[in-house]
Amino acid sequence: MKLNQNKAPLLHKLNQFKDSNPISFHVPGHKNGTVFPDFARTSFDSILSIDYTELPGLDDLHAPTEAIAEAEELAADFFQADHTFFLVGGSTAGNLAMILATCTVGDKIIVQRNCHKSIMNGLELSGAKPVFIAPVYDEAVHRYTNPNIATLEEALKKHPDAKAVVLTYPDYFGKTYDLKQMVDLAHSYRLPVLVDEAHGVHLSLGDPFPSSALTLGADVVVQSAHKMAPAMTMASFLHFQSSLVSKEKIAHYLQIIQSSSPSYPLMASLDVARYYLATLSQKVKEATMQSVSAVRDIMSNFKEWDILPITEKDDPLKITFHVKHQNSAKEIATLFEKEQIYPELVTHNQILFIHGLSPFKDIPRLNSVVNRVTKQLIGELGTTENVQHTNNVNVLLNGAHCKKVANHATIDITIQNIQLIQELELSYQTMNQLQYVQVPFMQGIGEIAAEAVIPYPPGIPLILKGERITAAHVEIIEQLQEKGVRIQQRDQGIKIFGTR
Repeated sequence: MKLNQNKAPLLHKLNQFKDSNPISFHVPGHKNGTVFPDFARTSFDSILSIDYTELPGLDDLHAPTEAIAEAEELAADFFQADHTFFLVGGSTAGNLAMILATCTVGDKIIVQRNCHKSIMNGLELSGAKPVFIAPVYDEAVHRYTNPNIATLEEALKKHPDAKAVVLTYPDYFGKTYDLKQMVDLAHSYRLPVLVDEAHGVHLSLGDPFPSSALTLGADVVVQSAHKMAPAMTMASFLHFQSSLVSKEKIAHYLQIIQSSSPSYPLMASLDVARYYLATLSQKVKEATMQSVSAVRDIMSNFKEWDILPITEKDDPLKITFHVKHQNSAKEIATLFEKEQIYPELVTHNQILFIHGLSPFKDIPRLNSVVNRVTKQLIGELGTTENVQHTNNVNVLLNGAHCKKVANHATIDITIQNIQLIQELELSYQTMNQLQYVQVPFMQGIGEIAAEAVIPYPPGIPLILKGERITAAHVEIIEQLQEKGVRIQQRDQGIKIFGTR
């Protein structure tokens, strides 16, 4: 790092402006917090006091020259990017912009199939022709993870006219892979690599975390700062370091996608998140890793679940239960929630807990909760009316609340029907002009899907929008439904495009 990271210029400027006792004859309508319901004032006061608009000295996100520009420059310096853009529309805004900046109508783009839905939306908005590459099933973690290098190489050989490669790194559960090998391969074809690193903003801290996508050579990297760093929800970064992508195009599309009234509290929280990461001491990092070990120890050695092991390619802050025997992950997660401990993600056989970037403060309480949960599972505390043991996963999942739906979830079987490399039957432009009808799955065989079918788990599209439905697809859907796997509430079948 070349710059002094021990400052937060945007937050400083907002506080300085607040201290000048300004009088508001401008938007927003809460007038620096003076026009606000009394019952809500306590909850919002501190945020409203810095919730300004583009006033003199406060800069403009879409044409930054002052405090925002300095904050973005500090972020680029810390993350080792050529330029960093602040995002107030989540990683979704960044994913859309990086695709729109690299592809236009009819352009081919190679895309990891188990990607976030914002990537799929970006493909549709751009009018590009996606070439999907399938992930591999990792038996060690019981889920699909990343594509392998051989599949990417085959796709590049078949489609040398592609304009970019889109990858996800790390996955929701913190698992990474040899991204550099894929970046180098794509670059040998003069193709930029666009990476959705939503779950990896903290990887730039270095050891003990896996390498970040930027240090591995990716051209454009999008990170959700709010996921793993102390930023407000929706606050994200887009990092740029490329001679193969136009920075000006990215800036252009961000102006189109993002609000013309960006939130100053969100932007300031990005400034603070960068400051926190850049100034995090080795002592705190070591204490955090000791805390992670303590939490994992407390959660380990129970017959009801295994804690998946951590390798050097895994984010140690992600703690994953793999549930065993007759118990369901939802049942176990519900018991934790009754104790006011909330996991990040629940699938039918895995639960994801995320440790923060500082030591966990309540180890004794966690220890007590884990013991109570396991006792309830084995019946030592008796059966409650809300916690009933059953082997019927459908009963447990129907109507169950899951905090998140995974993009990279888990299942104990492999889906054999996924092609390693696949294109769509129709272009997005053609699909947008067609009418669709909804039919039972069996009647859809041979037709072209007008929507994606995504089993959760495993969280990758079994059927893509624009893909022809086969008998094998329907057979797999039936098998998954028998196992209690949720298929995005497709009880009424699937939407198909008119006639062939």
